[in-house]
Amino acid sequence: MRNRLPLLFGVLMGMAFGPLAHRAAAQDPQRPTLRVGRITGPITLDGRLDEPSWGETDSIPVLTMIEPVEGGVLVGRTTVRVLADADALIIGIDCHDPDVSGIVSFSKARDSELQNEDHVKLILDTFLDGRSGYVVAVNPSGARYDALIADYGEGENSAWDAVWDAGTARRMDGWSVEIRIPIRSLSFRSGVSEWGFNVERRLERLQEVSRWASPVRDAKVTQPSRAGRLQDLPAFSLGLGLTVRPAVVAGFEKPAFDAETKATGEPSLDVFQQLGSDAVASLTVNTDFAETEVDTRQTNLTRFPLFFPEKRTFFLEGADIFDFGIGLETFRRPDLEPFFSRRIGLLSGQEIPVLVGGKMNGRLGQTNAGAFAVRTGEETITLDGDTTVVAPATLGAARVKQNVLAESSIGAIATFGDPEGRSASWTTGVDATFQTSRLWGDKNLLVGAWGLVTDREGLTGDRTAFGGAIDFPNDTWDLSLTYKRIGDGFDPSLSFVPRRSVQLWRGSADWRYRPAWTWVRVMFFEFRPTVALDLDGGWESYRFQITPVNWQLESGDRVEVNVVPEGERLVEAFEIAEGVVIPPGSYRWTRYRLEAEIATKRPVSGQVTWWFGSFYGGTLHQVEGTLLTKPTPFLTFEVSGDYNAARLPEGDFDRYLFSGRLQVNFSPDLQWNALVQYDNESDIVGANSRLRWTFHPFGDLFVVYNHNVADRVGAWRLESNQLLVKAQYAMRL
Repeated sequence: MRNRLPLLFGVLMGMAFGPLAHRAAAQDPQRPTLRVGRITGPITLDGRLDEPSWGETDSIPVLTMIEPVEGGVLVGRTTVRVLADADALIIGIDCHDPDVSGIVSFSKARDSELQNEDHVKLILDTFLDGRSGYVVAVNPSGARYDALIADYGEGENSAWDAVWDAGTARRMDGWSVEIRIPIRSLSFRSGVSEWGFNVERRLERLQEVSRWASPVRDAKVTQPSRAGRLQDLPAFSLGLGLTVRPAVVAGFEKPAFDAETKATGEPSLDVFQQLGSDAVASLTVNTDFAETEVDTRQTNLTRFPLFFPEKRTFFLEGADIFDFGIGLETFRRPDLEPFFSRRIGLLSGQEIPVLVGGKMNGRLGQTNAGAFAVRTGEETITLDGDTTVVAPATLGAARVKQNVLAESSIGAIATFGDPEGRSASWTTGVDATFQTSRLWGDKNLLVGAWGLVTDREGLTGDRTAFGGAIDFPNDTWDLSLTYKRIGDGFDPSLSFVPRRSVQLWRGSADWRYRPAWTWVRVMFFEFRPTVALDLDGGWESYRFQITPVNWQLESGDRVEVNVVPEGERLVEAFEIAEGVVIPPGSYRWTRYRLEAEIATKRPVSGQVTWWFGSFYGGTLHQVEGTLLTKPTPFLTFEVSGDYNAARLPEGDFDRYLFSGRLQVNFSPDLQWNALVQYDNESDIVGANSRLRWTFHPFGDLFVVYNHNVADRVGAWRLESNQLLVKAQYAMRL
């Protein structure tokens, strides 16, 4: 099978340099342009746009409607201006609204999901490569969101954070925002005087969306190849390009019910050195992740492990460079993650100390490169009920990606080291992706292939994985087909691979229809088949999701109906719940889903989903619900639950998970969150309290308290608790 890998790679390269190639999007003469003005006096970041500099600069006078009608008449007019000096970029956006009482804005916390609120979103393609960039969004309450562009413009990595600030103001005729982004918070191509730039606004109560460049439904604002241009940028100053961020964390911890409470306290240090404007090198010493939020629990009724995303700042810097291949997910669930950084510093959910680490990432010309290595320390942990000592280890990864044609790329990745100390561990692979946003003039197309090989002490069998994908992600039709083959011995130390010894086929055919009805905005009709075969071609599982009804109403509410035939062929017994073991054999069943969603623009919103039907020879009812209340922008409260009732020939079981989240928004720079979770599989009530105070754009204070109580032998007891206080401040030179 290994000889297929270079064959697939060669086929893809032939396609990439074939007749679908277009001129670089950066050379597209149809791109709209905006000239950057100069800052001629102090700018107070209060959102009012009343300083003289704003009146003296060029502007985008109006955006163009995308929803509900392409090119329709806007209710909310938007004006955009951009100023700059040697140290910062300042964007001023004036959002007219004839009914300010209808503004939907309830979030204030950093990185709030703003897609269902009034907000403005902008992207910066600072390398003008049509492939990468930064995302920034702000709502009328001042909540700030930032992300890296991911998945070739199809997605966003919102776990990434940068230093920037914003101020908002509300008026009788709308609201406005001023956004200040320090130049040293960005990497950018040196020697150029223009960047890619785009702006999009959402007026939530009308579900009105407007955009500056490429205001068509087939485009996304996060596609840098579709962006306009910021022109006449000044010569930026990086100073010494050195940022030093010391931090200290202190507190108390009781790691187990029978352990002694002990005090903890350690300093840490992060140092960042810009290597020109194109790249940055970083060093971390005694890294801690005290401020990271706890994972949200999930219910698992499958044979495969769950995926939890990376949240730690050190590993997220430059994360877009490490993106590898396309088609590696099945509807947002990874089938393979070639480099999964959560393998570093975490083992079976237990923290391993990261003593020191170094990292470099950047874009030099048309070459994107990133590399890092870390050294972890010795730690005693519990694995499968046994206490074991994890030895120190050196782990790392490297990635290089070369831009070719207008929007395409070829690349390679490599990882080394093993968190458990197993020797001779490495993984390497290549990928190539052809992308165009100009198919037939204005349609999107992605075609990609990739291959990986791994080795480690004790690995046997087929240690390769390869695959390919074709994706046509457009508004009316969204079509895709992917294939992945994962060998029985493919078990990389620094990857996430939930399923091995398998061939995975996945397709999708989604049709979006907009009827001329006054109460329905859009109808989605979806067919999404997934088939898993063993390496010899015999079937292992299948799932065909059919969606005859998925209607989004003009009110923002939504209803959905699914029919899902499924099948599993088990070659060995599978314990789905404690004491309930499903024997080997072939199983086929059909599941049904009814779902209703109340638009989040309302003070009380939520969603309820009911799955029902046959399941492994019996029946399974699943009810999932979320209720979100927003009495004021100061306070939000969310409760959610997941209840599963299975009645199977091998035994019955009930599994449930409940959670509640309270968020107090004192200001965009001061929030307190409390999350309480309970599930009857672990029988643990876990409470996480997290206060974040951004007392300065360069400084944060975190106060985190974790408290876990378990039901053991019919009695509740303290399982563990932890109080941590962390302060950090960055000094830029």
